[in-house]
Amino acid sequence: MTVEDYTLCITLGIAVIGIFLPTIKKEYSRPSLSYSGRDNFFKVFERKMEEKRSRLEESGRNLAVSWALCAVCLFGHLSHFFGANASWIHAFHSTGFHLSLSLFTLLGPGRQLILDGVRSLLKGAPNMNTLVGLGALSSFTVSSLAALMPKLGWKAFFEEPIMLIAFVLLGRNLEQRAKIKATSDMTGLLSILPSKARLLVNGDAKELGSMVEVPCNSLSVGDQIIVLPGDRVPADGIVRAGRSTVDESSFTGEPLPVTKLPGSQVAAGSINLNGTLTVEVRRPGGETAMGDIFRLVEEAQSREAPVQRLADKVSGHFTYGVMALSAATFMFWSLFGAHILPGALYQGSSVSLALQLSCSVLVVACPCALGLATPTAVLVGTSLGATRGLLWRGGSILERFAMVNTIVFDKTGTLTIGRPVVTKVVTPGCMRSTDSKENAHHTWSEVEVLKLAAGVEINTVHPVGKAIVEAARAVDCQNAKVVDGTFIEEPGSGTVGIIENKKVSVGTLDWIQRHGVNENPFQEMEDVKNQSVVYVGVDNVLAGLIYFEDQIRGDAAYVVESLTKRGINIYMLSGDKRSTAEYVGSVVGIPKEKVLSGVKPDEKKKFISKLQKDQNVVAMVGDGINDAAALASSDVGIAMGGGVGAASEVSSVVLMGNRLSQLLDALELSRLTMKTVKQNLWWAFAYNIVGIPIAAGMLLPVTGTMLTPSIAGALMGLSSIGVMANSLLLRFKFSSKQKQINGSYANAKSPFGP
Repeated sequence: MTVEDYTLCITLGIAVIGIFLPTIKKEYSRPSLSYSGRDNFFKVFERKMEEKRSRLEESGRNLAVSWALCAVCLFGHLSHFFGANASWIHAFHSTGFHLSLSLFTLLGPGRQLILDGVRSLLKGAPNMNTLVGLGALSSFTVSSLAALMPKLGWKAFFEEPIMLIAFVLLGRNLEQRAKIKATSDMTGLLSILPSKARLLVNGDAKELGSMVEVPCNSLSVGDQIIVLPGDRVPADGIVRAGRSTVDESSFTGEPLPVTKLPGSQVAAGSINLNGTLTVEVRRPGGETAMGDIFRLVEEAQSREAPVQRLADKVSGHFTYGVMALSAATFMFWSLFGAHILPGALYQGSSVSLALQLSCSVLVVACPCALGLATPTAVLVGTSLGATRGLLWRGGSILERFAMVNTIVFDKTGTLTIGRPVVTKVVTPGCMRSTDSKENAHHTWSEVEVLKLAAGVEINTVHPVGKAIVEAARAVDCQNAKVVDGTFIEEPGSGTVGIIENKKVSVGTLDWIQRHGVNENPFQEMEDVKNQSVVYVGVDNVLAGLIYFEDQIRGDAAYVVESLTKRGINIYMLSGDKRSTAEYVGSVVGIPKEKVLSGVKPDEKKKFISKLQKDQNVVAMVGDGINDAAALASSDVGIAMGGGVGAASEVSSVVLMGNRLSQLLDALELSRLTMKTVKQNLWWAFAYNIVGIPIAAGMLLPVTGTMLTPSIAGALMGLSSIGVMANSLLLRFKFSSKQKQINGSYANAKSPFGP
């Protein structure tokens, strides 16, 4: 037994060592075991988390030192109460000792904070550290002058910069902990990814020596891997052999296991439950669906909502305003305050008092609370969504979704499950009387119509096309191949191609007529309200009709009812015939006047634009493929995902669990998030509006009390902590809402479909 290779798996924070048994064939070698330099998104994420933890550890050390200095300072102030005559105890009470403690605090635990504040000020972009730094340096400077020049009559308060730095670092440390807690959902997702994969070497999974364990990050597209029962799938891929059920709940939110057969797609991180699967890797490493989730969440957290831009703009001017107020406070109390309100000057000189109050104004102001109000709530909201199968493309989407008052549904694949099944095939021979003169024309059998239609539709990914192909296979139709270069597809209309020297068109009646069908041998058109029909034309003859039925989603009626109760206008657009569209609308609770049938993709876009012109905020829910134009043009595009590769480029929100009820979760999460943002902003503004005047000495003439810089620093830290705590409460609020939604759905479960 030898160690053939090793690698560090930063993603999970462990070392992976490849130990190869002697039974492995000697000719096998795998150069790709060493990384090829491909950027691994998970490594980047883990590195960022490690950096956050490292900063938290450094913050913890500085916090411990600052509070130790604070304790020593307090001991020095209380030393005369001990009644001891020892000279070393009296040294703790000396001015020089407290000056040294204060200087050590500024150069030690407070150094980075002050340097950052000074740099920001010099760059013309002062921040919270600028205010704290100016407050601490001002307190130290005034106290030093008072100690070195007693004739000035100023009061020395060396304890203020020490306590100020201690309180600010405490608030900063708690804030960092809260931020790491806010991303714990994403860290939990990261932990479900396996570190190793069983690579199939010889193409025969039955041989012991045909499998080797390799780091997941070394997998490449086309590799064959073995996933045993109980294993997590290491990469996105396609099942090539085996049958099993897979638990995808960790990232789609779907609680029920999904059956996987040859040809099925599997996603990294899902759990193989009861069978052995051979999987061909399609998307390894950071390219997996899990990678899509992380990228989308990071993108959502980095994009600013409009309300965030407003807060940033206010914060930028706020800092300069606070500095101006601090200067005004100093001028007032040093020049006029003591003369106008002599009772306020209870100790020390007017300049000393003015400096203390001006420092308090600098320190108590908290632009940080304003800056944290939106991003912390968005951070928690997007992370929560990711763990529940909801992906957002930016904080701006959360804000827009919360304002949506109109939702437009596509029918197929959205209100229905999107897997139509062929119910019957009708040909002219089935519907024509025996003495009809049209019997002279060639008639097509049901099997022939199905064969020709499947030959064309095998080239499309449309659900109807797949249903036709499956129906043809079920009756053992021989494969019919389209002549190369003759296949044409028009979304929303149909397909056409040349098969066996015949022009076969499949789609709407208008589509096949555009391709030469000018005869209608059907005496009567059968109209089944809950079924759709596709026309099959051969050359210039309408050869047959293929009927389909698409099951309505079990939660569709409940979702429509819930949205209507929330005051949202509901519309349904469908390219299907009127009777089918209106039937689905009636079942799910959408009135006929809000059901539009026979609508093409470009017409869906025009309809949404019309709604927007009427001052509606419109969300479009579709499958992300045929509805691409409508999804892109809506205020919020919502794609029904199927797990793997569901992150549609044109959508603002992706429902990874492929459940319509997730739409209610997304709506509640967006509204709760924006409510939290508004609460945070209200708290931040209210705190500053009340705190700054008090720090400036407003209560001093009335109650004789004032805020010292250290107390002001403590209050400033508490304001930021309050914002973070309120954002973290979003977890519990959303969980409570989810339970209400799930409970209501269980009580009103639809009898239709799965």
